[in-house]
Amino acid sequence: MKKLFGLLLCAALCSVLMAPVAALAEPTPVEAPIYVPWVQGSEREDFIRGVDVSSLLSLLESGVTFRDTEGQPLDGQGFFTLLAESGINWVRLRVWNDPWDAEGHSYGGGANDLHAALVMGQWATNAGLRVLIDFHYSDFWADPAKQQAPKAWAELSLDEKTQALSDYTLSSLLTLLKGGVDVGMVQVGNETNGKFCGESTWDALAQLFDAGSAAVRQAAAQTGYDIRVALHFTNPEREGWYATIASELAKRGVDYDVFATSCYPYWHGTTENLTAVLGQIARTYGKQVMVAETSWAWTLEDGDGHENTVRPGQNDTGLAYPISVQGQATEIASMMQAVADVGEAGIGLFYWEPAWIPVQVYDPEAPDASAVLDASRALWETCGSGWASSWAGEYDPEDAGVWYGGSAIDNQALFDFAGNPLPSLQVFRYVQTGTTGFAVEAIAEQVEQQYDLGDTLSLPERVQVSYSYGAPEQLPVTWNAEDIAAADLTTAGIYVIRGLTENGCETSCTVRVSGANLLVNPGFEDADMSMYDISQPYASRTVDDPAAGAWSLHFWTEGIVDFTAAQTVSLPAGTYTFTLTGQGGDMGNGTSCSFVRFDDTELTCDFALTGWVKWVQPSITFTLTEETEVAVGVSVVAGKNGAWGTFDEWTLCAAPQ
Repeated sequence: MKKLFGLLLCAALCSVLMAPVAALAEPTPVEAPIYVPWVQGSEREDFIRGVDVSSLLSLLESGVTFRDTEGQPLDGQGFFTLLAESGINWVRLRVWNDPWDAEGHSYGGGANDLHAALVMGQWATNAGLRVLIDFHYSDFWADPAKQQAPKAWAELSLDEKTQALSDYTLSSLLTLLKGGVDVGMVQVGNETNGKFCGESTWDALAQLFDAGSAAVRQAAAQTGYDIRVALHFTNPEREGWYATIASELAKRGVDYDVFATSCYPYWHGTTENLTAVLGQIARTYGKQVMVAETSWAWTLEDGDGHENTVRPGQNDTGLAYPISVQGQATEIASMMQAVADVGEAGIGLFYWEPAWIPVQVYDPEAPDASAVLDASRALWETCGSGWASSWAGEYDPEDAGVWYGGSAIDNQALFDFAGNPLPSLQVFRYVQTGTTGFAVEAIAEQVEQQYDLGDTLSLPERVQVSYSYGAPEQLPVTWNAEDIAAADLTTAGIYVIRGLTENGCETSCTVRVSGANLLVNPGFEDADMSMYDISQPYASRTVDDPAAGAWSLHFWTEGIVDFTAAQTVSLPAGTYTFTLTGQGGDMGNGTSCSFVRFDDTELTCDFALTGWVKWVQPSITFTLTEETEVAVGVSVVAGKNGAWGTFDEWTLCAAPQ
């Protein structure tokens, strides 16, 4: 009878959570400079229109000035008041256990210890905003590739670590709650995709999740606060991935309220897929669902001299939204709609780091460019306002120890480089009514073409023009005659031909000239992989992090990575070049090389996998004196457990004669 009652209760709860939002009279749209549709459900009192501003305190300590919509400078409290006036009702703050070295140097990334969360949490609460505390349970960044236990827990057994996590969670929350911070939700971990706090089995993860959840429940009971528990994962685009996670959690009876996901459209699939996978979690397990992180770029320019994640030639083609302020607004509204479409179980989203702007604006062409960059580097180091300081290398030697510096997302903020709010900051207000009176923005696509040596140039007569509001259309384009004349298809190279559409939009066609690719299925787009000899099953064709197209050769295993992948072809006499594209990390002191093997000859090109989407392109040129069977490929041997990476876009081309 108890089991039957439980099933009936779960069914009833699921029906409530998945109920469509009640039909409402469409509100009167407000006049605005950008187009934002009414997102039905976004006006709900319990719908989260949130932002993660974890880096803010370190930016203010670095001397950054933020301004309101009238151009007036803001202090810390004024900044959070601006957020509230912009329609934001929640903020998310990450917390690291001990992001400092023994001498007190900050690891950077916002220097997000408990004190920083307390200061910003009080400002948020004073502005009427609720707070989500994002415990990473690490001393620095935790994400799918990095789930390192805090220094103080490094040598603890699982049971000891479980107790330490419980104690830390409870004491930290009590500090925040007794300090007046209106904590409404707690994340137990950050992007815990099969790893968490140094552990990598589901039983261990479940034990740690439950310890954190129980501590949150205890803190809520002691203080009278209503606090939900969220678990946070990423890669909703992987078929069946979230269903697997939710099933593993359910099998072990893990206690949580909210299933949260990161969803960055550059990498994580469509909004339709997001609604589908989150809806399945809500229906099957009776959980609330939300987007814990998303963002979009308003420009491809860099504001601080530290390379951005989205930049020219990287994550800037085949996009769902234009790179613009309007594109930001459209992305945020689309994400909100995708969550709202789940029903009342869809509780909203957080935009990730809308205020992580330059500590000083850097112009590489300015006379004082070098001095400005040096000053910024000093502030990143002393105030922790860059994504990582050099001091973080002791804790994260393979990533922060090499690539420390400024903000990699200053062009995805909702403020310009000088601290003025962009119109897209107001989207959290606009989605509750929709907008009118906006100007329609037109952006033409940038075209790419691939040619073999000696081919004839054939540029498209029309290109697609997309608008901030309304359907795209194909328009005639006029190509620059001087650029056409300079494109020599008898010589390998890359040529950019500028163009102008009928309605005045600038476009371009990037022409890549090379010998014909002699490999079969070089981008792994074809499901038939019989042409490849791959030594280990953990290296396989997946949709994870392709350099181009939709598929790649991805590798990861809990143990030591040690594999080769190769394709063998028969080539006539001549000179050839083999190139591949790769990225990855957690290699330890391992080795990676591309190779060319024929007869008794082996040629190799060593390369390092130094981080996510930090692409490398090793290349080998070789000469054959007669027709020969040649194997080309890649070899990876890691120096530690858990190495991961992607290979894509293999090319084997004859050199020009």
